Amino acid sequence: MRVALLDPFSGIAGDMTLGALIDVGLDADWLRALPSRLGLEGVTVRIERVKRSSVACTKVDFDIPPQPHSRGIHEIRELVSRANVPESVRERADAAFVAIATAEGEIHGIAPERVHLHEVGAVDAILDVVGSVWGFELIGVERVFCGPVSVGDGTVATAHGTLPVPAPATLKLLEGIEVRPGPQGSGELVTPTGAALIRVLSSGPPPASLTPVRSGFGAGTKDPKGRPNALRIVVAEMVAAQGVAVEYLVQLATDIDDMDGEQLAAVAERLRNEGALDVVLLATLMKKGRPGTRIEVLAGRDMADRLEELLFSHSSSIGVRRTLIERHALPRAVHTVHALDHDIRVKVVTLPTGERRAKPEHEDVARVATETGRSLREVAASARAAGERLIHERVP
Repeated sequence: MRVALLDPFSGIAGDMTLGALIDVGLDADWLRALPSRLGLEGVTVRIERVKRSSVACTKVDFDIPPQPHSRGIHEIRELVSRANVPESVRERADAAFVAIATAEGEIHGIAPERVHLHEVGAVDAILDVVGSVWGFELIGVERVFCGPVSVGDGTVATAHGTLPVPAPATLKLLEGIEVRPGPQGSGELVTPTGAALIRVLSSGPPPASLTPVRSGFGAGTKDPKGRPNALRIVVAEMVAAQGVAVEYLVQLATDIDDMDGEQLAAVAERLRNEGALDVVLLATLMKKGRPGTRIEVLAGRDMADRLEELLFSHSSSIGVRRTLIERHALPRAVHTVHALDHDIRVKVVTLPTGERRAKPEHEDVARVATETGRSLREVAASARAAGERLIHERVP
């Protein structure tokens, strides 16, 4: 699997991300054509080689003509929704702008839909976000990881006055992500756009081992002495145990002591129907010895926020724990076999040794048992035998 590691040892911004992507192989002409593709007429792209503290980097700048007005987040999202881009890019870019609006809204006490980006900044953010999300896809990266983020120090002057570094909205976007202060005297190193890119792209911390195949640097605007102001991207190959797929997921967990069994079952079913990969209800002991139930939800990172909302709105939870986890999964395929004159689905799993095993789907077994009057055990045994024959025939 081809992956990428964001190494924000000197922070991250949208232009730094684009520069690093060019440095590891993204087509520069594709980036130059991006403004027209997005309907941002009159915007030109400058790409040049520069040095940051003696390290050769790629610098990306946008020349943006005067804009007629600021853009609200809703307007930016509409522009992205109409753009001729892959659906996966559209979804992640939209998630980035929703994250920015939500963070800014929380900090300033306004609804997310009332958040506006100033004229040039809005165009810059659109190009940074869409270009970065799409760029990783174009160079064949299937998953992105992120190392510790250096956020800088001191204060920064904004339209809202002098604020601490990282700026409040930026820090809100970095919640749940490993950060570190400094380097000393560096000022602001992470922009809201850079933080939003980490939030929507990163699957979490880097795995224990990777095989690097290419690396590059995207330059920031400043060029301080003694420290390369750049973002490094490392493109690598990641190989798990033979035949095992590595997935990076989110686990949500909450403990409940004031809902009955029927209500808990309904919540679990709602979560499954809304996209949870798995939902488990576990007996637990809570404060003061009260019996309770832990709801554990396994979800893809793109679904975690939505499922967390459902936990809050459909259960009595007042707090949800969120954990990034690495899951190793065996390859599996579902086939249909004919047993007892009925079609029954069988899941065939391939072990790292190459050995296979088959397990009938319980829903089909129960259906055939009802229709034939046979026992569940008899139907399952017949379906399993048909699955074993399928394996021996070496059906993929």
